[in-house]
Amino acid sequence: MTGIRQICYGEKDPVKNRRMSRLVGWPGNGFMKPGGAAMKQFSVKTQARSQMIDITAQVRSILRESRVESGICFVFVPHTTAAVTINENADPDVPRDILAQLDKTIPLRGDYLHSEGNSAAHIKASLFGASETVLVEGGSLVLGTWQSIFFCEFDGPRTRQVCVRIVPGG
Repeated sequence: MTGIRQICYGEKDPVKNRRMSRLVGWPGNGFMKPGGAAMKQFSVKTQARSQMIDITAQVRSILRESRVESGICFVFVPHTTAAVTINENADPDVPRDILAQLDKTIPLRGDYLHSEGNSAAHIKASLFGASETVLVEGGSLVLGTWQSIFFCEFDGPRTRQVCVRIVPGG
């Protein structure tokens, strides 16, 4: 998986006495304090203005690499016109129906004041949200049979970032 960065937040810079981030690895590999949490980031390249992309495989790969058996997985999208959600992965019509209904409910052109022309994307992203939390048990994401994690693009096409943090815990 290319473009992945590992970041650990919270350590203080001894010279400037402020919080800093640094490249780290996963627990037990000598780079991160035991009980800590690392964040990994990967890119998603979208092909359309509105699109839902299944990112479950990328999140599972990051979880496997972390070797965390039990804990919490946070998935965060640092964008104001994109989101993340959990929904059905078995039928490709489900994401299509979601996007079609969103376009009917929140049209691209409307009585919006925002001058960039992407107000609908901001509204859709706010309704879906920038993050999802998934339990981790037995080294696996706790998702239902038909559930997947979807990156939701509302102002594409673009290259976007997804942040994943695995927090170990019993």
